[in-house]
Amino acid sequence: MRRVLLLFLLFSYSFIVNAQYTEIINSKRPGFSESPYSIGTDVFQFETGLFYRSSNNKVQPATPNTIGGELFFRYGKFKEKLEFNAKIAYQRDEILNTPNPNFNISGISQLTIGAKYLIYEQKYTDKSKEVRSWKRKMAFDKKRLIPSVGAFVGVNTNFLGKDFKENELTLKGAVLLQNDFSNRLVLLTNLIADKILSDSNEYSYIATMTYALNYKWSYFIENQGVFEKGFTPKFHFGTGLAYLFSRNLQIDASVRTNFFEDYSYLYSSVGVAWRLDRHSDEIINKNSPRAQLSKKSNRKKKGNFFSRIFKKKKRRH
Repeated sequence: MRRVLLLFLLFSYSFIVNAQYTEIINSKRPGFSESPYSIGTDVFQFETGLFYRSSNNKVQPATPNTIGGELFFRYGKFKEKLEFNAKIAYQRDEILNTPNPNFNISGISQLTIGAKYLIYEQKYTDKSKEVRSWKRKMAFDKKRLIPSVGAFVGVNTNFLGKDFKENELTLKGAVLLQNDFSNRLVLLTNLIADKILSDSNEYSYIATMTYALNYKWSYFIENQGVFEKGFTPKFHFGTGLAYLFSRNLQIDASVRTNFFEDYSYLYSSVGVAWRLDRHSDEIINKNSPRAQLSKKSNRKKKGNFFSRIFKKKKRRH
């Protein structure tokens, strides 16, 4: 019985020290890229927003105006490194029908169900304890060039509106990378393969640089490239702001465009992220730019830009 209890305690400890949970909401919004870190066990999170898109693409069939809403639901269970999620989008498109009048279609345009897992977490040297050399304390940690790595696997379901239905179920996979260059500056890189096993398979990348202005405000810049078979590649650039309203609520806004003459593109979005926190562990995983700044003002809260920047805190025995 003692051996069983000892094994259980060892297992529990190894499970806890890898915790991904943070005291501040860990939101994917307002950027399109995603961190390799999960939200933590027994956390229910809802990230929703309204978007407007205007485009004039002469190569592909044009949808001059699109308005819609999306919901990204996230749930942590079983392991701290594991997260289940689902994304649903509803939109109304204006379809160009020259020389006839334009017409509209509407319905559920996306319903993807998947899971994310943190494969590798990069550790950084704690230079706050370095007192012998100012140069060593201020030197850049080369480990920060090696990213933390996560993976996403999902299924694009066919439970869509009649105007958006696909012929079959398709798969989606992504490699998620995160470089913490400092306590304020983070780079997220996503390499994505979408609509796998179909004739319209799509490959893309997203690179997002995030920076925390202070404990409450943060902003990002983002570049996205989309490569579809038979179509000209698309490259979009975006920026936006996020405001931490409370430890469980974030408000955001963003805008995107392209810099090419062959077609025009404008995308804008506003949204909120809210979580129902049922997490019971007493551990916080990663400090963030907001957390670093809050320490200076003797605050106990810890957070980050989109709460994507985490740092482990050792548990007291």
